[in-house]
Amino acid sequence: MAKAIHMMIRVLEEARSVAFYGQAFGLAVADRFDFDGFTLVYLRNAENDFEVELTINHGRTEPYDLGTGYGHVAFAVADLDAEHARFVAAGLNPNPIKEFHRDGGLMARFFFVQDPDGYKIEVLQTHGRYR
Repeated sequence: MAKAIHMMIRVLEEARSVAFYGQAFGLAVADRFDFDGFTLVYLRNAENDFEVELTINHGRTEPYDLGTGYGHVAFAVADLDAEHARFVAAGLNPNPIKEFHRDGGLMARFFFVQDPDGYKIEVLQTHGRYR
């Protein structure tokens, strides 16, 4: 069976992105590899092995065109209200909390935030299929 191990995004500024993902999701640098022309930084936390891979192309100054294909990555949290308040206090500018209902019941509670490069991130209350 296949196992998801990481997602990769291209970012302009390593320090800015490492700080955001650390502050927002408790991810820390697990590995960092410099190559000619680019650097790879792998972020993770102690809760799981899934990593966010940051690719920093040396000399790039223009923001990346995120296009229409990228949707989002999602993180599940035990207390959505507390996390939303923490994001607000930290100046991370989360969108308001929303709810989806289906067949008369709560399907999902969530909010979105964008990282410094504009990538959308969904933060979901642990509930139902989101754990």
